[in-house]
Amino acid sequence: MRHHGVDAPNGDDDAARTARLTALASLYRDHSSPDRALLHEVCELFVDHDEAIARWRFHHTLMAAREIGTRHGTGGSLGVDYLRSTVDRRFFPELWEVRALL
Repeated sequence: MRHHGVDAPNGDDDAARTARLTALASLYRDHSSPDRALLHEVCELFVDHDEAIARWRFHHTLMAAREIGTRHGTGGSLGVDYLRSTVDRRFFPELWEVRALL
């Protein structure tokens, strides 16, 4: 993002995360320049990907519940309970969280 004029620090601490969310909010509010427009479009494509995976996980959970019920899943997993626990996982959580700041 820095290459496109958006300062988003690395790191897992709260300060870095807050700075990234602030930078993303700035990008989402103003993406009128070509560089920022491109970066905004890439971010939205990441969200599209995340949404597609979440939909697949949800449908897979329903299919597994229909087929195996509450039994353990293949490979010894917890089955449907495990699948349910994955539905809300996101690859790009900050791209979802930034919407609350807009």
